[in-house]
Amino acid sequence: MAMRFRKSIKLAPGVRMNISGSGVGWTLGPRGASVGIGKRGARLNTSFMGLSSSQKLSGPSRPARPAQPKSQSTLVSLTCALHDDGTLTFHDADGNDLPEHVIEAAKKQNKEHILGMIQRKCDDINGNIAALGTIHLETPSCTSRPVYVEVSFSEPEPAPPHPRKPNLLDRLLKKRMQRLEALNAEAYAHFTSSHNAWSGQRTNHLRDEQDRRRLVEEGIYNSTSDMEAWLEYTLQDICWPRETDISLELLDGGDCVVLDVDLPEIEDMPTATASVPSRGLKLSVKELSATAVQKLYMSHVHAIAFRIIGETFAALPKTTKVVLSGYSQRPDKTTGRITDEYLFSVRVDRGAWSDIDFRRLSDIDVVEALTRFDLRRQMSKTGIFKAIEPFQQ
Repeated sequence: MAMRFRKSIKLAPGVRMNISGSGVGWTLGPRGASVGIGKRGARLNTSFMGLSSSQKLSGPSRPARPAQPKSQSTLVSLTCALHDDGTLTFHDADGNDLPEHVIEAAKKQNKEHILGMIQRKCDDINGNIAALGTIHLETPSCTSRPVYVEVSFSEPEPAPPHPRKPNLLDRLLKKRMQRLEALNAEAYAHFTSSHNAWSGQRTNHLRDEQDRRRLVEEGIYNSTSDMEAWLEYTLQDICWPRETDISLELLDGGDCVVLDVDLPEIEDMPTATASVPSRGLKLSVKELSATAVQKLYMSHVHAIAFRIIGETFAALPKTTKVVLSGYSQRPDKTTGRITDEYLFSVRVDRGAWSDIDFRRLSDIDVVEALTRFDLRRQMSKTGIFKAIEPFQQ
């Protein structure tokens, strides 16, 4: 499908983008753990994509008595994997299977910590499911105007080096003195380069802050390009659970904003919930029914629409109307080819939107919330959509 609107934005899944003078950062979720066993106890190393952390699991904080020469300690490095079916497997550093007595020792010594890892994974699975249908709960009210909040430059200023002072031997031997002077010159040159880079970063940050302040306090009231830039920044600053593509355009000097949202597919929805049994070291995984997955998808796509509409009105005080249409890639029943089909299209006026009590969003049925407005949607009670024709504006 050719984009109906000029501007395109990609909203990244599972991250909150923070734009500041120190850069852009984000964190992704855990995918495994490793355990080491030795005379100082065991350590559970939880691996992350791009990050790692280590936590001591067991063992005394200090030796109770001097080590006996005849006792030899062996450090065994293990990989403990938590699989999709909820079971744990243990392998050595080369990926080989381990003797059962080593596995049992690891489980026995670190039962509470492994249970903690399983519980965290359980909470992550269930929390991600809950988040899909509740992303609208943080939708801001449209009654307050955007406020500029200064972001300070947090990068510390490089400190100048302390010159090495010559001793008596350096003063007597010319080559030693020359080498010391060269080292001092090299250290100062490195400091000068670092300080110049720091000064440049600070200057750029201050300029960016001035531009952002002008954007928030003036631009979004006078310029459609500034309105578009601020809306893009606002939407990209949200932690989206799934990748979401948006194309948009501002019409009538920003009075109307039209958005097309490429919704996640139902195949992207999680299909199982998790629980931790009272006995045993495992994660109990239960498959969701097809109807439950369909209802989860229904809640998720409506929560996306609700949140984007609310963020648009809150970011752009000048905008009085938002038209949002959501589409998905689905097979054509006559050809079998994958095509884009619009699932819903809604036209919302600011006045009607402001009737919502944003302090009580948890009391709102997000699927029904859009029916208060001009809505095109053909959907069953269980969330099965039929294609519709979207609003143009």
